[in-house]
Amino acid sequence: MNANASARVTGAFEVKLAPQPAEPGDASGLGRMTIDKRFQGDLDATSRGQMLAFVTSVKGSAGYVAMEHVTGSLAGRRGSFVLQHNGTMNRSTPSLTVSVVPDSGTDELAGLTGAMTITIIDGAHSYSFDYSLPAPAP
Repeated sequence: MNANASARVTGAFEVKLAPQPAEPGDASGLGRMTIDKRFQGDLDATSRGQMLAFVTSVKGSAGYVAMEHVTGSLAGRRGSFVLQHNGTMNRSTPSLTVSVVPDSGTDELAGLTGAMTITIIDGAHSYSFDYSLPAPAP
């Protein structure tokens, strides 16, 4: 890789979402879930995270935010990083941004930047991850 090379990796992933109980007396309508993922492909990793969501009274409108700590290897380089999710459904029209939290990369993934696209077709989850990494140390 040159000084700061960009690449794209794709693959499948499995996800488990587990709803968490609301705080006592919380009538906000906010829902919280834990996230456990297993990424396959050039991103060979697992992740754990938390999601906070709200579903409105209008059918098809909702929003969520999440933080996800990813650990494993990316194109053969080991380390961890954090993904930040910001998603909305506006009357069934989805919008989702998933990006690497700046300076969250560790070990061989230090300096990682990028964004991930998530696709769900017939219940199968896949990702496309556009990223940039500094050249490995000699």
